[in-house]
Amino acid sequence: MEMKTSPGASSDLALEPFYMPVDSDFRFKDNTGEIPVDTNFAAQSFWKDVCIRYFGRASAVFGLVMILLISVMAAVGPGMNAYSYSQQSLDQKNFAPRVKGLEMFGIFDGNESINTAAGSKMVNQYQEKGLEDVYYWFGSDNFGRDIWTRTWTGARVSLIIAVAAAVINMVIGMGYGLLSGYFGGWVDMVLQRILEIASGIPRLVTVTLLLLVLQPGMLTIIFALMLTEWIGMSRIVRAEMLKLKEQEFVLASKTLGAGSLFIIFREILPNIIGTVITQVMFSIPTAIFTEAFLSFLGLGVPVPQCSLGSLISEGFNSFTTHPYQIIPPIGVMALLMLSFNLAADGLREALDPKLKER
Repeated sequence: MEMKTSPGASSDLALEPFYMPVDSDFRFKDNTGEIPVDTNFAAQSFWKDVCIRYFGRASAVFGLVMILLISVMAAVGPGMNAYSYSQQSLDQKNFAPRVKGLEMFGIFDGNESINTAAGSKMVNQYQEKGLEDVYYWFGSDNFGRDIWTRTWTGARVSLIIAVAAAVINMVIGMGYGLLSGYFGGWVDMVLQRILEIASGIPRLVTVTLLLLVLQPGMLTIIFALMLTEWIGMSRIVRAEMLKLKEQEFVLASKTLGAGSLFIIFREILPNIIGTVITQVMFSIPTAIFTEAFLSFLGLGVPVPQCSLGSLISEGFNSFTTHPYQIIPPIGVMALLMLSFNLAADGLREALDPKLKER
């Protein structure tokens, strides 16, 4: 194409035809070898990574296994023999533990050492009363009730109370903390003053007065624990909310027109769910201990129902004469609290991204 130029104009200013690039003029740069990428980590989800790190801790796995084992025994243990938790046989009271098949080895054979004024002597009430076909795996109490059945029934009651109270407290404390931390201002001030008043009243006084006013029972204990256990959860959730509500992803959601409830429950809550679950796991052994303490004081479930705390209280009265009666409920409660703490500690480290490299 010939271009005309004005007289005196330089030939360098002549217009050149415009060139349109095509796809063949470009080549993609392969930088795979330059950027190190952990393909295994990138391919797995967050919860899969949590499971891998959780099951990599022996103590956490031990705690989880023991929780499952005790839960299964609490469900099926009372039905493993012919006795019920309230069945009394006064002619078979204070029988020592006896297990079929183990008595030939000299253990759990029904023998018991009794301290008398003349000294200690070995007695076997099964043989003295001619009850060769009777077996009490954990022994019998001073009313002739089977301690095996009562121990696992008490573990079931304690687990139900603790888990129910922990879940209810999670809902109340989580909602309270989320609203207080997100809206701030006068809403946060009013809610925190109410929280300070509630936390200023001793928990034991609140629970004791409530149980004295209401009829003792499982629901009453759950309600009493619900009134006091949510305070710690609300403070933790509020602190997490104050930290996250100023983040960029929250600002982006507000810019796009998202409402407050959407931001609270769809944007912020998923980011603190690990902290909430961990706090719930730690609150369960606290609730178990509180229930056991109340039952030990006589403020627990009414007779003939039983919990681990009431069984410990009953065994304490005959500890000097028949120590085997207090060992099963104490052992189950101690193992249960230890297992929940180990499982919660492992879950806390598995859910915390800052602890991945440890």
